[in-house]
Amino acid sequence: MFHTLLIDPFYNTFIFLIGIMPAGDVGLAIIAVTLIIRVIFYPLFASNIRTQMGMQALQGELDEINTKYKDDAQKRGELTMDLFRKHKVRPISAFLSLLVQIPVFIALYYAFFHEGLNPIATDLLYSFVHAPSVIATNFFGLVDLMAQHNIPIAVLVAVLQYLVVRYSFTRMDTPSSGKESDKQRAQKLQRQMMLYFLPTLMGVVSYTVPAAVGIYFIAGSVISLGQEWLIQRQMAAEKA
Repeated sequence: MFHTLLIDPFYNTFIFLIGIMPAGDVGLAIIAVTLIIRVIFYPLFASNIRTQMGMQALQGELDEINTKYKDDAQKRGELTMDLFRKHKVRPISAFLSLLVQIPVFIALYYAFFHEGLNPIATDLLYSFVHAPSVIATNFFGLVDLMAQHNIPIAVLVAVLQYLVVRYSFTRMDTPSSGKESDKQRAQKLQRQMMLYFLPTLMGVVSYTVPAAVGIYFIAGSVISLGQEWLIQRQMAAEKA
């Protein structure tokens, strides 16, 4: 079922894109398929960002509810859900955004490196998808997409992931109102750890896997930065 619903469609889309790319460039096909995926899931991505910003804006009211009804879990839950409904905040969207990305990444990785490109698994191709006559696994003739341990790609993945995380934090920044609470200090420490740990992890992963995965991460990060910028501008315009 997983193969039929996810891997086969991704593999066919990927092979089709290779066939229409200049000189059958696999790197360009990876960028194209990443863009297609991000466009398809853009509503979920946007909902996730709006929810995070909404949660941040409601933090004061949530703290008040938690303090006032700390011994009444049922009342606390009811008021919290009422607050979310009033401001159209959907906490589950963050979970769904993560949940969707996991099988998508697995399917992409499986399609790229298990089914393979040399030779193409023609038995998986749909009747209207034809195997390309030329397949170039050297991205612009510079990067061997099937080779591991590409330091420039790994560094670029880490840098772009750092920018993604840092930019996402800008929408969660709130003006300081004096002395920081223990909770605020803990949140600040967690954010600092994520700011450096996640990019480092992504860089290490990109170094240990084929460079094609790094190109996927790079394309995803660039698109994420563009989507963040677009959504933040839209929300700023709505508040104006």
